[in-house]
Amino acid sequence: MTEKIVIGCDHGGFDLKEKIKEILADLSFEILDMGCFDTSSVHYPEIAQQVSKKIASGEFERGILICGTGIGMSIAANRFPKVRATMCHDHLTARLSREHNNSNILALGARTLGIETVKDILMTWLNTDFTGDRHLTRINMLDKTPSTPF
Repeated sequence: MTEKIVIGCDHGGFDLKEKIKEILADLSFEILDMGCFDTSSVHYPEIAQQVSKKIASGEFERGILICGTGIGMSIAANRFPKVRATMCHDHLTARLSREHNNSNILALGARTLGIETVKDILMTWLNTDFTGDRHLTRINMLDKTPSTPF
C-alpha cells in the first residue's frame, strides 16, 4: 500500500516544498499538495489549517508544512486536535520528534535550512517510529488538552 502524505507551504516555502515533493515521489508517496502553488504572498495560517484538518480528521497520518522558519506553521498547526506538529532543524530533533512525541506534521524552515539538512531531517522523520512506553501517557494527555482552532 502506498503511504499518503499531505503537504503545504507559504510563499517563503514554495521552492523547498517542490524539492520535497520530488523526494517523496521518488519514495513512492502519494502526495496531496494543499498549496501554495507559486511564490505569490499567502497567509501561512490558512495553509496550516488545510493540512491540519486532513491530519485531525484521520484522512492522512502525516503531513509536512514549510514556511520561512517553520515557526509560524508549527504554531498554527498545533491549534488542531490530534495534531502534533514539530519544527525540526536537525537529525536529532527529527528523530526525537517521532520517538518521543509521535509527531504527525513536520514543520520546516525554508530560509533557515540547507537542502542536505532538509533531506536528512525528512528521511529521519519518515523512518523513525514512535517508541510508546512512558511517552504514550504524555501523548494521551495532549489529546485531552482543549484547543481552539481558528
